[in-house]
Amino acid sequence: MKQKILQKIPTECPWRDTLYWYDTIDSTNTQAKLLAQQGAPHGTVLIAGEQTGGRGRLGRTFESCAGMGVYLSVILRPNCAAEALMHLTCAAGAAMCEAVENVSGIRPGIKWINDLVVKKKKLGGILTELSVNPKTGLVDYAVVGVGINCLQKEFSGELENIATSLSLATGNPIPPDVLAAAMVEALYNMNDRLFNEKTAIMCAYRRLCVTLGQEILIHRYNSVTPGKALDVDDDGALIVLLADGTKTTVNSGEVSVRGMYGYL
Repeated sequence: MKQKILQKIPTECPWRDTLYWYDTIDSTNTQAKLLAQQGAPHGTVLIAGEQTGGRGRLGRTFESCAGMGVYLSVILRPNCAAEALMHLTCAAGAAMCEAVENVSGIRPGIKWINDLVVKKKKLGGILTELSVNPKTGLVDYAVVGVGINCLQKEFSGELENIATSLSLATGNPIPPDVLAAAMVEALYNMNDRLFNEKTAIMCAYRRLCVTLGQEILIHRYNSVTPGKALDVDDDGALIVLLADGTKTTVNSGEVSVRGMYGYL
C-alpha cells in the first residue's frame, strides 16, 4: 500500500521520504506523538489501514475499520508560539475538503470545528494536538490527525444515521490510496500557506463551515446555552449571538447544531 500511495504523491513533495505505513495501529496520532518525542522530523507522515484505538475530540472514539478509510497523521515543527497555531484545525479542515473534492468531485462542508460532513452526515474528523516547550514557550511539535471514510457501503448501530463514506456519497468506490495521496499533498500545501496566507485560509474555512447561520446549543460543563452561530474569527473561535442580544466567543467546550445532524 505504501508504494501505491507514493506513486500518486508528486515527486517534488519532500514528505514522501518520511512516510510510514501501518497495516494496523492503535492510533496514528498516538504513534506520531511518540515519534515526535523521539525526534522525528517535520513532515513525517503516518498512514494506517486500520486503527484499533482511533481518537477524536473530547475523548471520543473514531471507528477505523480495516481497509475502509484513510487514517493519517502528520508531524509539524513550526517553531512558533502556540497562539500562532490557533487556526491549525481550520486550515487542516479546508485542506481536507480540497483533497476530497479533488478525488471524488464532491466538496464536504465543515461542522465547527473539526468534522467533515456530506448531506448532513459525518464523513471524517480532524484531531490536532500540540506539545509546547516549557522553557522557550514555543511549539515543540504539532500533530494533525485525519480520518476519512472511503469504502463503507453501510454503517450499523448508532452510526447508521450519522455517518457516511465517499462510496455512499458518490455511488463510486474511492480507493483509500488515491485519497491518502491527495491528503498528503493538500496538507503539504497547507503547511506552506499556514502563516503567510492565514486570511485566505480562514476565508475558505468560513465558506465551508455549515455551522454558520444555524441555531446551536453551547454545551459547557453542566450548562447548555442556546444561540446562533454568526462567524468564525481569525483564530478559529466561533462567534455566537445569544438570546439576550449579546455575543460570546466559543473556543472550547461542545457546540451542537440543533436539527442539522443526527450525531450532534
